[in-house]
Parts: sequence; C-alpha cells; structure tokens
Amino acid sequence: MCVRRCVITVGDLGEFGVVARISGRLPQGEAVLLGPGDDAAMVSAPDGRVVVSTDLLLEGRHFRRDWSSGYDVGRKAAAQNLADIAAMGAVPTSIVVGLGIPADLPLAWLDALTDGFGDECAVVGASVAGGDITRSELVVIGVTALGDLGGRAPVTRSGARPGQVVAVAGRLGYSAAGQALLEAGVPVASGELARAVAGHRQPCPPYACGPEAARLGAVAMLDVSDGLLQDLGHVATASGVRIELDPRALEVGEPVAAAGKELGVDPLDWILTGGEDHALAAVFPAEVRLPPSWLVVGRVVAGEGVRVEGRAAGPGGWDHFR
Repeated sequence: MCVRRCVITVGDLGEFGVVARISGRLPQGEAVLLGPGDDAAMVSAPDGRVVVSTDLLLEGRHFRRDWSSGYDVGRKAAAQNLADIAAMGAVPTSIVVGLGIPADLPLAWLDALTDGFGDECAVVGASVAGGDITRSELVVIGVTALGDLGGRAPVTRSGARPGQVVAVAGRLGYSAAGQALLEAGVPVASGELARAVAGHRQPCPPYACGPEAARLGAVAMLDVSDGLLQDLGHVATASGVRIELDPRALEVGEPVAAAGKELGVDPLDWILTGGEDHALAAVFPAEVRLPPSWLVVGRVVAGEGVRVEGRAAGPGGWDHFR
C-alpha cells in the first residue's frame, strides 16, 4: 500500500521548500515594490497614509476542512480582510499572510489555499506581498491587509447623525444560511441551496462600493462581518445615535429563502444576525442620490442602539467569547 507515501505533504518539502512554492504561485502587482524573499516586503503608499486591518482564522472555529477546500479558505481569509479596507473607503493594495500548518497537510491543499489568496486579491488588483509560516497542530491563518485612500478622508463608524439614512451593499444571510445547511447535513449538489453553501465557503464582498460610498459622501461605514444588527450597533454606539431598521426593505436572496424553507427558519433571522457575508453598511446624508448598488434599509434618529420596527434589537450576531 502506498496511500500515505503517494500524498506529498508540506513536511516532505520542508520550511524553505514550502516558502519557495508559495512565493512561486503568487504574482506581484504594481503596488508591491519588493515582494517575498527578503526580511520584509515593501509596498507603495501613494496617498502618504496606509489603511491596515488584520484578522485571524482558526481551523475548527472559522472554517472546517471537511466543509471547505483549501481554495475556499484562501478566498474567504483574503476577502474578510480586503472588505475591511473597502469599508474605510480605501482601495486594497496588498496582504501579508502568516500560516501555521501541520507537517502532514497535503501539499495540494496548501497549493489551493495559496491560489485562493491570489485569486481573491486579483479581484481588487491587490497582491500577496509576503508572510511567514510555522508548524502547528491545526491550520491557523493570520492575514493583514493594506489599502490606499486616494486622498480621501477615511470613513469611520462615528459620523452618523439624526436625519441621515442607512444603506447596505452586497449580500446578507448567505453565509449563515449555508452554514446552517452544512450543519444539518442537507444534500446541496446544485440549485439555490448549493448557492447558499457557496456563499458560506466563498463570500463576495462588494469591494468597489466602499470607495464609491466615500465619493458619494458616506459619513459612517463598516463591513458586515458579525451580523447586521450587531455591526450597526457599533455605528450607533460610536456615533451616539439610534438606528431604526425597516426589515421590509431588506432583500431576501433566493438561496437564503430556499434554505429557510428547507430548514423551517425565517430567512430574515439570517439576514439580521448572520455574519461573514462581508456586505457593507453605510450612513449617508438624506439628500444623497444613491446608485442601485446601495439599498436604503433604515434611518438615523436621536437615541441609542438599534431598533427593528420600533422594538429594541439585541446584538444577535457573532461574538468570539459568547
């Protein structure tokens, strides 16, 4: 039997062989002045300021290898960081990646992970500029993303004022619906249910809408990573206001509706509290004419917290320690 011997692992290549293999699969864009291979990378900063965000993903908590391929995980890990850059109104330029991987991890899985990083970065014209690896019992991924504001002011969470409107761009509820289907063991080979599962494995952030919102005059914005209610609660707290949400204005995607029907769940619950879709939520002056990419779903009033149809809403989203 040669099953074990026929699977090439990262341990077979060794640390420097793995580094060389990863580096060889990642082309560099114009923003990267010095890529992998030195003590540090060098990235241009035309604006003179750099927007930075970082995230950590742990196998078994943020992803499962029996649910997601290496490629899925690479795209998801890059997406959640690139979306944070877009949520500041900036354009992502590069990421650096720290990897903890088991010695028996199949090399093919690592190749797919690397390709996922590269392909997600390519969506926004960014590059994987460098990183580090170490041995770990489980797969651990740390991603730091960098971005450029292009001369604009950053859009923070603290600029919302009464009389303004709340709008969202991108999909909501897909990731939570997909995760629920996977947890229930529902067969999802094709159709709308498969699209929901795909939304969990590979989110599709509306990257271009971040800089677009900044140009339109957005006064507050964030990436919806932990659930719409919880994340808008951060805006309300930082701005010292109340946000009133109209659930009838929220779009229920067909895959989310199909998953709700399959599992007997109100899909609105996933839309309001599900995380990891990495949609964008922003606050605009009421007089701003928004393009079709943005959907008005609420308004800002005096007070505190988030209310849905006049009722106070709890956080209802993701909390690492809850």
